[in-house]
Order: sequence, then structure tokens, then C-alpha cells
Amino acid sequence: MTEEKIVICADPAYPLNGMLTLPDDLSEKVPAVVFVHGSGSSNMDEKIYKITPFRDLAHGLASRGIASVRYDKRSFVHPLKLLRAAKGRLTVKEETIDDAIAAAELLRSDARIDPDRVFIVGHSMGGMLAPRIDADGGNFRGLVIMAGTPRKLEEVVLDQLAATEKTVPSLLRGIFKKQAAKYEKLFDGLYDLTDEEAMKKQFGGGMTLYYFKEMGQRQTAEALQACQKPMLILQGEKDVQVSAERDFALYKKLLSDREDVQFRLYEGLSHAFVPAIYGTIDKAAKEFKVEQHIGDAVLDDIADFIRRQ
Repeated sequence: MTEEKIVICADPAYPLNGMLTLPDDLSEKVPAVVFVHGSGSSNMDEKIYKITPFRDLAHGLASRGIASVRYDKRSFVHPLKLLRAAKGRLTVKEETIDDAIAAAELLRSDARIDPDRVFIVGHSMGGMLAPRIDADGGNFRGLVIMAGTPRKLEEVVLDQLAATEKTVPSLLRGIFKKQAAKYEKLFDGLYDLTDEEAMKKQFGGGMTLYYFKEMGQRQTAEALQACQKPMLILQGEKDVQVSAERDFALYKKLLSDREDVQFRLYEGLSHAFVPAIYGTIDKAAKEFKVEQHIGDAVLDDIADFIRRQ
């Protein structure tokens, strides 16, 4: 493979360093993917301690004849500037969607890429947003959703708090119970708030409830069902951020009548699609401090899906 430094610039105020990864054989135009991050701020590799999911995927897919673009997330490079400019109105559009669309356009403008075979690979919240990104201008050939969920973001936040409460020592459970109650109260009546009211209520990290309200009003489940593109939906069986029992099962329920949607559940894999070590949410950070890499089973499934479209 070869790698070329690029810059994604959906907005001139927020240039983002990135990497175009190309397979060795460019005798004909090749398919390509855009990687879209999960929640929080991440670099182009989606690095979590010693885990680098997007770099693993980029290199693995290049060895299978598929190009890719990955780039630093806007909230990673320009966090304070982004929040100040938003003035309480920050949404996933400015944080994620606009840059993913710009990355897709960059790929289509490259003479080495087949412009009709550009795909999105969204991980975690990137997977949640993949159908919306496609509808809002991504215009992808197909969607790969890794460890996503069709549920609303605030539901997932509350579930994660509840799961953490069950795993911590008993002396700390009262603290987590109070925190969960605080957020339950904060989210209660979210969609009855006006936009202005939601912008005044702080969630944390500079984000307001407007971030959740705007995202929830463009419901993931509705965008998913409206999307008529082929999809590959992947889930680690030991994922503790989203679950096979609830989230993966809901994808299957919503899309059960679609012959162009494939589902893959990987035994023993975590949210990052590497082997789970502890399998509990309270030790997720500790788990990601052990260097591991995405294996051939996941890479082969993604590559096979792309080749068939």
C-alpha cells in the first residue's frame, strides 16, 4: 500500500489533517471508504490508548484492494474554536457530518478512485450517523455500520451509566446512582424544550442539550429505514458500549425484510472489534491499554461486502 497526506476542509476555519491509503495495484480504478468516528474527540486512527481501529481497517482494506480516507475529527483538532463558534448550537452536523461528506467528495475527485463505489464505514456514533450522512449528501454506494445503534443517543448514555453502576464497588454505587438520576432528570422532557431552552442547558464538556435534541429529531431508526442502500452491520458480541442483545437485535428487527442488508456478530470481540479482555464497562479503558488489532474475519467481511456492490 501507499499513503498520502491530505487535508479535509469542509469549512476553511477547520482544516483537518488526514490520510489517503491506496492499494498497490492501481491498474484500474478502485473502490474506497470514508471512515467516520465514534463519539468524543479522536485522531485519524481513532486511537484509544493502544488501539487504532481506523489505521487497522485502512491498512487491512488496502491489502484487499480497497482505498480509504481517514482524518482527525473536528472536535479533536479545534475543540475550543468549535464550541465558541457554536454558542450552544453545536450539533453532529458541524462536528461530524460536513467533514464526512467533504471526505467522500475528495475521494470522488481522485482519478484513481471509482467515483461510483465510495462507501462509508461508521464506527459507534459514526455508525449511528451513517444513514443521515448518506442522505445529507454523502451519496454512498453502501454503508458499513460497526457497533452502532438505532436508538437515541441519550438512551445509550443512560444505559452506560446504569451498566457502570453495577460494576463499581458498593461504596461508589451511590455516586453513580446520583449521577444517573441527574442525567435522567436532565433528559426528561428533552423534546418538549424549545431550541433556545435546550441551548441553555449544559450537558458537559461544553455541550448543551441542543446537541441531543437536534440529533434525536433526526432519528437514527427513521433514517436507517429510509436508506435504500446496501448495508453491512457488524457487532462485537462482548461490546459493552452498545449491546448485541439490544442494539444489534434492533437493527435486525428494523431491517428484517431487506435482502440487501447483511449482519455479522463476532464472538468475543469488543466495541473496537478486537478480542475482549475483561468484558465490563468499568474496565473498558484498561482493556484498550493493551495493544491489539482488528483481525482478518472483520476485514474479510467488509472487503467482501464492498467487492460485491
